[in-house]
Amino acid sequence: MNDMFNFLIRYGMLLLFLVVFLEQIGLPLPSPPFLLAAGSLIAKSEMNGLIALIVTTVAAIMADSIWYYLGRARGGSILKLLCRISLEPDSCVRRTEDVFLRHGMSGIVTAKFVPGLGEVMPPLAGMFKVDFRRFLAFDALGSLLYVGSFLAVGVFFSNRLQQILWALSRLGRGGIVLLVALLAAYVAFKYIQRQRALHKLRMARITPEELRKKQESGEDVFIVDVRSEVAVQSDPALIPGARHLLIKDVETWQRDIPRDREVVLYCSCPNEAGAAHTALILYRRGITRVRPLLGGIDAWRELDYPVSALPVAHIPTETKLEPQGQTAHG
Repeated sequence: MNDMFNFLIRYGMLLLFLVVFLEQIGLPLPSPPFLLAAGSLIAKSEMNGLIALIVTTVAAIMADSIWYYLGRARGGSILKLLCRISLEPDSCVRRTEDVFLRHGMSGIVTAKFVPGLGEVMPPLAGMFKVDFRRFLAFDALGSLLYVGSFLAVGVFFSNRLQQILWALSRLGRGGIVLLVALLAAYVAFKYIQRQRALHKLRMARITPEELRKKQESGEDVFIVDVRSEVAVQSDPALIPGARHLLIKDVETWQRDIPRDREVVLYCSCPNEAGAAHTALILYRRGITRVRPLLGGIDAWRELDYPVSALPVAHIPTETKLEPQGQTAHG
């Protein structure tokens, strides 16, 4: 048995634990290739399948539990952090929130199979104060299905995977360099993809100071809060005069946006991505006097500008997570 196989057999469990844990904690380290390789070794009786399944499942649960408690303690700030460190475009959090509100805890089970969703689900469960034991049950099932499916595929296609491993092992250190290069290429691709998405959203912003001056001078500015339902549940406050409208419904409400007034959109996501994305849609629909608010509602608050409470009747409360009365923490 050559050095590469000896390494995988000797340190395989530790390697699997670290890879799965780091992936679920949010680092751009894809675990499927390692799980497939482990499945190949399991098929050859060179790795204990049950132990591999337990180790990888526990690793995923541990990482998700950390995010759950961070979401419970820090609320929306954790979602912003995830969006900043994620290699997915900034829409990842908003997309996950939609799935979470629509499917509730069952979304946790399937989210791990969708890039960009799995990391955001646990802190959302914490924000909504889902009972930890209930979260743990759903998360354990999702983690078990996730790692188990890749291990099973590795077992089923073990012969092909063994050939790939043997080919890499014959390269010696070159095989390791190749794997590192492929990982680096993956990270670079996702980073470039993110930058391209942000580049499309580059447009003139309006600063909180400029918007405040317009309000104080009596200028009739049409202000739209495009934060997600989860963000509004966590922080039901608006910039005075703003209306809360959902990005997903922009094709419906864009017809009611005035063409003869300046339109300001704001959100609470990094890079004003949500507001800029919506502004781009409106601009393409002929609404040219539209600008995102630089820094969003957070920048507005930092200057101690006033906010108004969103009427309770307008705060989204329908979720499939917990009985009525449980709200987001933050």
